[in-house]
Amino acid sequence: MWLFSRKGPSGFSATSTADEVTQGIDGTGLTAIVTGASSGIGAETARVLALRGVHVIMAVRNTASGNNVKGTFVEDLPTAKVDVMELDLCSMASIRKFASDFTSMSLPLNILVNNAGVMATPFMLSQDNIELQFATNHVGHFLLTNLLLETMKSTVHESKIEGRIVNVSSNAHLVPYSGGIRFDRINDKSGLSLYLLICRYNSILAYGQSKLANILHATELNRRLKEEGVAITANSVHPGAIATNILRYHGFLNGIVNLTIKYLVKNIKQGAAPICYVALHPQVKGVGGKYFVDSNLAEPSSHAIDMELAKKLWNFSMTLTN
Repeated sequence: MWLFSRKGPSGFSATSTADEVTQGIDGTGLTAIVTGASSGIGAETARVLALRGVHVIMAVRNTASGNNVKGTFVEDLPTAKVDVMELDLCSMASIRKFASDFTSMSLPLNILVNNAGVMATPFMLSQDNIELQFATNHVGHFLLTNLLLETMKSTVHESKIEGRIVNVSSNAHLVPYSGGIRFDRINDKSGLSLYLLICRYNSILAYGQSKLANILHATELNRRLKEEGVAITANSVHPGAIATNILRYHGFLNGIVNLTIKYLVKNIKQGAAPICYVALHPQVKGVGGKYFVDSNLAEPSSHAIDMELAKKLWNFSMTLTN
């Protein structure tokens, strides 16, 4: 990764770590929700935010794993304020319960990191009969964000501190989108309506389109918040190519990545850096509807800045979640 150590305008580069991009920042008094915080860059994001004084809610599917990770945080930093709550993003019922439980805690909400995701899975449907990657990576986070938005608005109003929503996406230049998102609806033999991203399933293409949806979601959400005059920003972040277990459904490929390509990709601490940067750094104050790579502003693909597509996705997502 030394080849990519050249710093951008922010003063950081691809080799910067989450600790480095948040050095000296005091997050005391802030509350953040991080989805998928029991492993990988989600866990590292939660750790660094807690290190900076933020009260972190780890929203995880497996609470046992989440509590184990929390234990390591508290062991290293006894003053860390960390809570673990159950959240399954491929279940709208679970998402609604999580939002309800969080609201009942009467906590503020300053930062929402939509990080959890699955990649290149075999074709499967979520509990709500939506293609799994689209359901987990986009629809789940779309619903979660909408359910928590009023709490964030109230927090901003009372604290006078800007709220931040961070969508973890991917490299919008490299994923084959095949002309953008296709919204197809078909009926199975039982009469259930199944929403599929594409009729002929391709796991990599479906993943790419779900991550494109993350960028479009942040773009349209930020437009709406700005139009409403609310001091909450929504941005999307590409953490970079990282050697994690996200390719667990492709054992051979995952093995190759972990054994060889890992010398050319980021580690977990570097992958979490742009997420923590956008979530906490003063340089990002007032910046919304943007796409960040290596803790610097970047230009996504033409599909990702298509405002009509963003509106179409928003309306489609509202239909699914309603």
